[in-house]
Amino acid sequence: MRILKKGCKGDDVKALQEALHLYPDGIFGPLTEEAVKEYQAAHGLYPDGVVGPQTWATITGAAGLSVSKRRIDEIIVHCSATREGQHVTVAQIRQWHLQRGFSDIGYHYVVYLDGSVHVGRHVDKSGAHCTGHNTHSIGVCYVGGCRSDGTTPKDTRTPMQKKALLELLKKLKAVYPKATIHGHREFANKACPSFDARKEYANI
Repeated sequence: MRILKKGCKGDDVKALQEALHLYPDGIFGPLTEEAVKEYQAAHGLYPDGVVGPQTWATITGAAGLSVSKRRIDEIIVHCSATREGQHVTVAQIRQWHLQRGFSDIGYHYVVYLDGSVHVGRHVDKSGAHCTGHNTHSIGVCYVGGCRSDGTTPKDTRTPMQKKALLELLKKLKAVYPKATIHGHREFANKACPSFDARKEYANI
């Protein structure tokens, strides 16, 4: 993230504004400066209104996300391709992926049926979720994606999953403002994630 201060414009400013729950117009004006100073004062930082490395680190840490050392320009949404209503854990998916020869679970985040978000592979490590895109992306998976027959694609997201996915993707965009959001099916001959992620999350 670049250093931001009054007068700056662009996607980084929008990400900052989203993180501070401001209207994201991408313009670092007096209201954004005031919000930054208030945030800095509340978190033991020098309230100069300038968003440098220390302020960025505090903001991204507050979002509950680790910041990858890799260049991230894509966030790719997946489903676990499991039956509607079937509870699946990170540990189970990790085991499936290890059996396929992966070094770890392929996804960085997994959203359970109850909307809880669980960490998979560390974000500093390239995922194993989308051929040709792993080195510069974050992989997000929700549990589900198939009808009860276990093969027919279906958007099985529970209301809690829909809410959690939206919140997680907003946080990820705040951390990686230049990243675009996609569904796995855009890059592979698959139905995954069983809905049009690019369209649904176009306004994030």
